[in-house]
Amino acid sequence: MVRVRSSVPTRKRKKRVLKQTKGQFGHRKSRYRQAKKSLIKGLVYAFRDRKVRKREFKSLWIVRINAACRQEGIAYSRFVKGLKTAGVEINRKMLAELAVNAPEVFKKLVSIARETVPQKA
Repeated sequence: MVRVRSSVPTRKRKKRVLKQTKGQFGHRKSRYRQAKKSLIKGLVYAFRDRKVRKREFKSLWIVRINAACRQEGIAYSRFVKGLKTAGVEINRKMLAELAVNAPEVFKKLVSIARETVPQKA
């Protein structure tokens, strides 16, 4: 019977965890046990927040588009419905970009939306 020692793989595993937690505060970066807990939690946050980031950006774009629409005297929902019925396929990211950087183009889009959606009484 031969005794198997696992010092090399153990050291390699610990070094990998400690390398990934480099830059964290306190013992989270230097003690293996705390580092492993912190790393797992950090990876969970990273996975979750990749989804949250998309959500937050979409809401930011909607806020920007709405602000630009209000300046033109039309509500966001009517603007989006007008573009949809007119067959203009442009995503919210590009609409927000146009609203901020190219207001004259955005005004043309607002006029297109106004033509297709009738004004309410």
